Amino acid sequence: MTSIILDTNALMMPFQFNLNLDDEIERLLGDVSSSTYVPSSVVQELRGLDSQAALDLSEKYRKVEVEKKGDDGVLEAAEKLNGLIVTNDKELKKRALRKKIPVAFLRSKSHLELIGDDWLLTKGDDEDG
Repeated sequence: MTSIILDTNALMMPFQFNLNLDDEIERLLGDVSSSTYVPSSVVQELRGLDSQAALDLSEKYRKVEVEKKGDDGVLEAAEKLNGLIVTNDKELKKRALRKKIPVAFLRSKSHLELIGDDWLLTKGDDEDG
């Protein structure tokens, strides 16, 4: 099962755009509620932003400890868990795609769209033959 890594921006989407994050992730990937993670760097960032609603939302997901801060921590988590990133941060999206990490992002302020999904089809394939 693919791990889903939420960044700070993703946790703000429900409040900024009235988006049901869980429904959109499920629409794209099926039921992955047990494999949705928030990196420790994101929790720290949310505390610094004083965004209680997004911080409360983050509590419903699994946590993953990372050493790096900010976007570097999100990338670290995605690499550690072989996951994809949900973000609307353009720079993070570019960095993730350069590392061959798929990204789900907000499209038309109404739904998530997945890019780099060809990676999902080949990630589990046996490269030896």
